[in-house]
Amino acid sequence: MENFILEPTEKTLKINFNAQKGIFEMEGSSYSENTWQFFQSLNVWVRRYIAEVGNPIILNLKINYLNSTSTKYLMDFLVILEEFYENGGKVKVNWYYEEGDDIQEMGEDFAQDLNLPLDLIVYD
Repeated sequence: MENFILEPTEKTLKINFNAQKGIFEMEGSSYSENTWQFFQSLNVWVRRYIAEVGNPIILNLKINYLNSTSTKYLMDFLVILEEFYENGGKVKVNWYYEEGDDIQEMGEDFAQDLNLPLDLIVYD
């Protein structure tokens, strides 16, 4: 299976999903007007990965900003991983944030709402 890589724009996240290693990274900010299309492509790819490869997944999130629409679609993406996890797949989410940032609180909310191993990690 091919890796899924998208270079960041001013309004979209950098995506680097490595199918061979099972390491998926999302980094940057998301406030695009086409948020549904952006996340839909991620959802399609990860569902295919789960069906065809099914290896353990490590998701590294290094997000600076998400608008409310992006937050909803990120939750939808994480629900796909949650379903995989609940069906016996191995998933670990690393949520990186800067100390005192709103993203920390968002990560805490996601951790409470999802049945996924989600570690909150401070970075510089």
